[in-house]
Amino acid sequence: MIQVAIAASLLAVFQPVAEQTPPSSAEAASYTGLHAAAYAGNVGEIRALVSSGADIEKRGHNGRAPVHVAAFQSHDDAVKVLAEAGAALNVLENDKYDIITIAAVAGDAALVKTSIALGGNPENVTSIYNGTALIAAAHLGHDGVVRALIDGGAPLDHIDNLGWTALIEAVILGDGGRRHVRTVEALVDAGADVSIADRQGVTPLLHAQARGYTEIIALIEAVTK
Repeated sequence: MIQVAIAASLLAVFQPVAEQTPPSSAEAASYTGLHAAAYAGNVGEIRALVSSGADIEKRGHNGRAPVHVAAFQSHDDAVKVLAEAGAALNVLENDKYDIITIAAVAGDAALVKTSIALGGNPENVTSIYNGTALIAAAHLGHDGVVRALIDGGAPLDHIDNLGWTALIEAVILGDGGRRHVRTVEALVDAGADVSIADRQGVTPLLHAQARGYTEIIALIEAVTK
């Protein structure tokens, strides 16, 4: 199929990534105050600093607030304490990541659930691709995170600036293995629109067929018949 060939050639020269750059050791060494406490996951120090009037929204390297730093380190309790102290949970750092997307890329389903429960919004448009946490998690095959985001109300059919949905990314950027199969299963079971095609008019089913992903083909075909 011509459209599939075109889509494959475009993908060959452009491989989007859902990777993030967490704080480096050099950056961590430069942290002071709440940023340092958040990086260490020191809940007692966070509470003490907040009580003394520390700026909970102060931005450090790469525009990151303490809550971003805590999320990058998967310090769930630190995120919770910062949120309870009034930290904004839906703000983006310079690379356009919020704490939910940071947790999603890390495969941290527990932090995703905690962040949503605290008021984080899984509908946020994030990353340079104008995607969502769900798209990032589907790309990486973090099926537990995908289910947590779906349960939290993440939009199933958001289309990023590449023209892709979470379902499309799970197919074309996945490896057809167990985690991506479970990811597709979660999306299909939740009602993701399998008819949404990419910009070349190629549907998730056609992409799966072109790659020989038999289990994914069966999952999609089951809702198209």
